[in-house]
Amino acid sequence: MTATFTTTPYASRGMRHRRPRRSLVPFLVPLVIWAGAAGVLALWWSDTNSVVGPAAWLTGAGRITGLLAGYACAVLLALMARMPLLDHTVGTDRLARWHAWGGRCTVFLALAHTLLIIWGYSLTSHTNVVSQTSTLVLHYPDLLKGTAGFLLFLATGILSARAARRRMSYETWHYLHFATYLAVFLTFGHQLSNGADFVGNRLAQAAWYTLFLGVAAVVAWYRFAVPVRRGLRHRLRVAAVHPEAPGVVSVYFTGRHLDELGGEPGQFLRWRFLARGLWWTANPYSLSAPAHPDHLRITVKTAGGHSAALARLSPGTRVWAEGPYGAFTADRRTAPKVLLLAGGVGITPLRTLFETLPGQVTLIYRARRREDLALRGELDAIAARRGATVHYIVDEPAGHSPPLTARALSTLVPDLAAHDVYLCGPPGMTEAAISALREAGVPARRIHHESFAF
Repeated sequence: MTATFTTTPYASRGMRHRRPRRSLVPFLVPLVIWAGAAGVLALWWSDTNSVVGPAAWLTGAGRITGLLAGYACAVLLALMARMPLLDHTVGTDRLARWHAWGGRCTVFLALAHTLLIIWGYSLTSHTNVVSQTSTLVLHYPDLLKGTAGFLLFLATGILSARAARRRMSYETWHYLHFATYLAVFLTFGHQLSNGADFVGNRLAQAAWYTLFLGVAAVVAWYRFAVPVRRGLRHRLRVAAVHPEAPGVVSVYFTGRHLDELGGEPGQFLRWRFLARGLWWTANPYSLSAPAHPDHLRITVKTAGGHSAALARLSPGTRVWAEGPYGAFTADRRTAPKVLLLAGGVGITPLRTLFETLPGQVTLIYRARRREDLALRGELDAIAARRGATVHYIVDEPAGHSPPLTARALSTLVPDLAAHDVYLCGPPGMTEAAISALREAGVPARRIHHESFAF
């Protein structure tokens, strides 16, 4: 049967309400990207005198799509370079969605560029497309490498499609994306060697080199140099592994200068455990307690192969942590009242926010069984200390999930529309909760969630 039970709070202690910082970066980034695309189109326009006849139209369209595909490659790499300015304001999940959408557009642009150029050139030279393709690939400078890069980029795009992603592990998908670095490197040369907009145009060449070298420097620094430097600086080690609920464990870490990591409640890090079978990948796990100068903690559901192996970690195991990442923090709050809505192990980032968010805070925590309520003792203690309310909702052996509807949520939180809502849980629950919250009158701008699904 469905069970609902509530922790009754003590009188509120009146935690100080801090005005959240609002950043313009999430609004400026798309404007900068589109302005760059407009600049690319202006480059084509300035170098094009007239377009007459089918061959010229096809070739011109091929030039435009090629320029935009090249520019999009630089944008895609920059979005996922893990720059703190973008990650802490735009949010990792939103950047990932932009990257995924942009990746699909880039594949289509590159494919269109290839087909249009071959077709346009074949009409100009009065040859068939097979002969023209052979001539381009084998006799044009850097185009053999460019073809290899295009095929690699196309294969990565196909394997990143949703249907293919379901059949591969996170680690495989993650390392597959490193192939895009090689693809961009292989295709870069042919743009300058063969692109009509670059040949003889020193200013355009300088701008293109600046764009790609700048992005390469950002990627090298934030994706590689910073993690290595922090790994050597902080010397993180596993201190203990503690079971919290069936299939859920907390991993405690010690290290040096941990206050310099600057992790805020709600953020996550990418953890690389230097143990057999784990060292080759870095997986994202949220902090499940506020960062402390001497120790850190994550709480993980042992579902996949990587997370299940964490339960068997030995104390003393070396760890490299990249981050902190994410914008799922107090800075997103816009109202003094906050609802935290957690499902399963989604409680981990919300537990830190529950302890630290100022103002009136209510927590709703859903789990399948009562024993699956991880960290419940800590949540009850926080609720008592700060005068907050916790609603625990569990579906005991019958297997019928409690309804996640606007009416049910409004019953638990009567003035729901006046709240900011922080939401973290499985994808199905997240989608249902967003629909219910919107139906209950909560504006979309006040519903905050971060998804770590790849």
